[in-house]
Amino acid sequence: MIPMNDETLLRYSRQIMLPRIDVAGQQRLFDSSVLIIGVGGLGSPVALYLTGCGVGEIHLADPDRVDSSNLPRQIAHVASAIGKPKVASARRRMLALNPEVVVHARAETLQGEVLDEAVAGVDLVLDCADSLEARKAINRACRAAGKPLVSAAAIRWEGQISVFDARVPDCPCYECVYGALGGVADTCSKNGVMGPVVGMLGCMQASEAVKLLCGVGESLAGRLLLIDALAMRVQEVCLPRNPDCPVCG
Repeated sequence: MIPMNDETLLRYSRQIMLPRIDVAGQQRLFDSSVLIIGVGGLGSPVALYLTGCGVGEIHLADPDRVDSSNLPRQIAHVASAIGKPKVASARRRMLALNPEVVVHARAETLQGEVLDEAVAGVDLVLDCADSLEARKAINRACRAAGKPLVSAAAIRWEGQISVFDARVPDCPCYECVYGALGGVADTCSKNGVMGPVVGMLGCMQASEAVKLLCGVGESLAGRLLLIDALAMRVQEVCLPRNPDCPVCG
């Protein structure tokens, strides 16, 4: 993990100055590990900001390769990376930003026992996936392992974000909220998405992750933020736990 010395104290001084972070909080970030599933529009800012913040170990998982249509919003990738695995492209940018962070890249879809093992081996999971089925699987793995899950989604000019944390009493899981949904036809490839919107949601995911890892502030556990960027309005919805949920009920 990242050592605490004069050079690192200077590098992270703006964070360490925050009363709720201080040296102890920065050390917790150094000692933490996270799993980012999906290194696209959401996962790109998540990966770069958590790298910059000094999260010591970051695992990336994404089976896709960089395409030119990704570049307007997936800021971890550059034109020279077109055709290369997204995890390799993102890892290169992350290490250029902060070579002290350990980055593991898996160019695959995590499923079944592989997903369970990956989730169990980290402190926190960030859901930056692009399908309902994947999100449900990630939720089940996080709930089984007792790991906090920071989940966000965006399409067109709209987005939403919440935290599903089994450690918080009566906190619902993703299945409680979205379990009744079937296959969702709305996708960014069919409906479009504004790049800064996914960037905004990804930054919020990174902020929630830092708070959870440092044990500070109030997380979005039990709350859902609905963001309409076209009107720049944010609505907060309280999420009840479903007592009959097949995952956490």
